[in-house]
Amino acid sequence: MTSKIEYKQRIAELKKQIERHNYRYYVLDDPEVSDAEYDEMMRELMALEEAHPGLVTADSPTQRIGAPPDKGFKPVTHRTRMYSLADAFGFEEVTAFFERVSKALSGEAVEYVCELKMDGAAISLTYNDGIYAQGATRGDGEVGEDITLNLKTIRSIPLHMQPTESPPALEVRGEAYLTKDQFEKLNRDRGDTGQNLFANPRNAAAGTLRQLDPKITAERSLEAVFYAIGYGSGEDIRTQWDSLQYLKNVGFRVGRESVLFKTQEEVFSFLEKWREKRDSLGFEIDGVVIKVNDLKQQERLGYTSKSPRWAVAYKFPAEQKTTRLLDIQVSVGRTGAVTPFAVLEPVRVAGSTVSRATLHNEDEVKRKGVLIGDYVVVQKAGDVIPEIVAPVPSRRTGDEREFVMPDKCPVCGSDIVKPEGEAVARCTGIACPAQAYEHLIHFASRGAMDIEGLGDVVAGELREKGLVKDIADIYYLKRDDILRLEHFKDKAAGNLLAAIEGSRRRPLSRLLFGLGIRHVGSHVADVLAGTFGSLDGLKEAGTEELTEIPEIGPRIGESIINFFKQDQNLKVIEKLRAAGVNMTEQVKTELQTLAGLTFVLTGALTDFTRESATAEIEKRGGRVSSSVSSKTDYVVVGADPGSKHDKALSLGVKVLDERGFAELIGE
Repeated sequence: MTSKIEYKQRIAELKKQIERHNYRYYVLDDPEVSDAEYDEMMRELMALEEAHPGLVTADSPTQRIGAPPDKGFKPVTHRTRMYSLADAFGFEEVTAFFERVSKALSGEAVEYVCELKMDGAAISLTYNDGIYAQGATRGDGEVGEDITLNLKTIRSIPLHMQPTESPPALEVRGEAYLTKDQFEKLNRDRGDTGQNLFANPRNAAAGTLRQLDPKITAERSLEAVFYAIGYGSGEDIRTQWDSLQYLKNVGFRVGRESVLFKTQEEVFSFLEKWREKRDSLGFEIDGVVIKVNDLKQQERLGYTSKSPRWAVAYKFPAEQKTTRLLDIQVSVGRTGAVTPFAVLEPVRVAGSTVSRATLHNEDEVKRKGVLIGDYVVVQKAGDVIPEIVAPVPSRRTGDEREFVMPDKCPVCGSDIVKPEGEAVARCTGIACPAQAYEHLIHFASRGAMDIEGLGDVVAGELREKGLVKDIADIYYLKRDDILRLEHFKDKAAGNLLAAIEGSRRRPLSRLLFGLGIRHVGSHVADVLAGTFGSLDGLKEAGTEELTEIPEIGPRIGESIINFFKQDQNLKVIEKLRAAGVNMTEQVKTELQTLAGLTFVLTGALTDFTRESATAEIEKRGGRVSSSVSSKTDYVVVGADPGSKHDKALSLGVKVLDERGFAELIGE
């Protein structure tokens, strides 16, 4: 029988292991166990604590989440003041900071530590004998708010300092923040539930820290990074760089990108680097903090009433501005995607004037709650693409109106459809000028009409010179037209004309694939051609007739019907018919000789392509898988088959070479 002492020992052991894994995962980004193993330890600890509630302690990892809501936040007086930093908005102001430091220190050698300035909320943590005791906001610098339970939910904050001679009291300073992914998820979730969106990660982090219910804070997955010791330490720390190393050694996450420099020139290079690379990070930064490294020099430089004289925050050009949303219009992309975009009152953002911004799709407009006439927060995604972050509801007058997606393409007049379950609306016209280039390349591609010599460069020239407006125009090209193209002489022109002529006789399945009907890939085109036997037969099919085919679901059926409803598409088809393009195919009557069998193809096939072998299998009722298992019936191998062949042999799966495969399918 297990004794209470043994339970207590096991709980202590689990707590120690989990805290170690939290440190490696959230601070070092170097986990030692899988998520499943970590979850198993947490489940065991929770079960033990539930069975023995008297053994639950406040520093247990299970107590990070689920404390009862408080009625408010108590004031916390910081042991040492949390100053704000003076800002420098250009290299000239950074130079002025260096000059002030040099003058005050009478020409002494000065080293500088540069740290990325997180776009989050300042926090202060207190540890007593190495155990997390209290967490607070900065507040006015002297007095903050007690958010101990909320900060406890942040996994990158250690509940225990790493084994060392812990000081009786330690106050550390840092920043709580949201990663870009978490910020986007938070705003997405808020938009889905009709809540106002956060304008930026900093506001979101601050709001998250001040939730009365710690469970809400926990759900938002904040992170934290630390950069200073406010009070106490067990080490002889003489520099800011020493402080960072000490914090890292006892279990706190510090900025990996922080660097110690000996010269001002190195500092300027660092500022340049991160001004360019800021968007490569998974979190937002709004600048770089520059600090005098030597703590005694810091002491001599002292403070103003608001900020230290030994540090400055170099701020990047502002990425966000507020402006008026004048209208929402739509553009048609080369694949037919119809995308709403914002027409803005011009505003300068991150060094350039912005008058348009992307809105992605109709669902995104609704999710963000953006109305025409709103004041909106605009930012440059990746310093390049302007986008709307959120509206400013408090500035609404009542004259704002909702955006409605048009039902006709603004370029060609064809129907705009948005299939159920998809976010993107699309133009259904195959001759739409906005997407004609992409249609042309696809139509001539190897898997479709296979017109050798009509690649993307030639397609672009044909469009630019006005020789081809839709795919049917290919069949009306003359030799003189082709000779107008760059690098085309008599022989090349003749070859292209011969390829075009040959494509007229392609089977219907190739034509169907080449028409670019949404969701109709090569296999579905093959099934449709074999079932209906002619383009006219397919055109007349109804929803019920289409969806009776096993491979055709409601989404594909709806797409086919929408395609044949467009007058523009029917006109192109008639031009193809008049040009002599084949529109029939023999109805397939192959017996389902491979029904229920699973195949895997591996190695370099020579007698078949992967696509043709797959088609042969599927039309006989078989299926093709990408991996070998005990349920695989045949593995078809070409040259250099690799590990799939080895696995088939080890499992006793039957292996066929191409000749054996051809015999199996009766070819």
